[in-house]
Amino acid sequence: MIRLITSDIDGTLIKDSTPDLYPEMVQAIRELKKKGIWFCAASGRQYPSIRNVFRDVADDIAYIAENGAHIRCDGKDISVTPMNRQYAEEIMKMLRPYYGECETIISTARGSLVESRNQDFIDLITYGYHNTFRLVDDVLAEDAEIIKIAIYRKGSIRSLGENVLIPAWKDKVKVCMAGDEWVDFMDASVDKGNALRYLQNYLGISKEETMAFGDNNNDIGMMLAAGDSYAVETAVKEVKEAAGNICPGYLDKGVYKIIKNLL
Repeated sequence: MIRLITSDIDGTLIKDSTPDLYPEMVQAIRELKKKGIWFCAASGRQYPSIRNVFRDVADDIAYIAENGAHIRCDGKDISVTPMNRQYAEEIMKMLRPYYGECETIISTARGSLVESRNQDFIDLITYGYHNTFRLVDDVLAEDAEIIKIAIYRKGSIRSLGENVLIPAWKDKVKVCMAGDEWVDFMDASVDKGNALRYLQNYLGISKEETMAFGDNNNDIGMMLAAGDSYAVETAVKEVKEAAGNICPGYLDKGVYKIIKNLL
């Protein structure tokens, strides 16, 4: 019997960087709760952004935010994993030369820090992601516990990410593609799969009682931590290989259809 369902958001449940969840999914989550089944939203997004997407059921679900660096359940933080400060400083120094073609956003458990003054990027994180953030001149001059660094390039950052950034840092931190436009850096222990296992342990739910949905590289761990896993049909090859099943993408409301059949 499934007792926990977790789903990635961008590219799996809804279109990338959009703020709204469709009504059928909201109702499905309400029905899951009535049956005693937990729903968990799992994303590279920050917690306030995820909460906004699920605002109609915000107090009824669990959250795996920042790819697992920030986990919330029962209305409280149950796990926060900071980055090694030295690594965070070195990553920022490596990323800054790409300013102009790329933008960065630095996450803490209380919101994000942004050095950019690019209005298009600020509008994206304000009105697309609904992030909580503060503009600063120098992230590294702030007294902040960094839990994730993300670099964004409009259109695609995959070439830079896969050929430069990921090879440079893969042996020191957790670094992965989080969609075509984002590369995320976290502590080496951070992974959606590890976060899901932590939540399973917290709730007393087994792998076999867990269902998961995803589409991108940062979802692979989650596929492996769930007894019943689905890659959407638009997922990258590696996620499809890790998942046990394939379902329709967000345009066809595939996650909702699988959950509806379960209900």
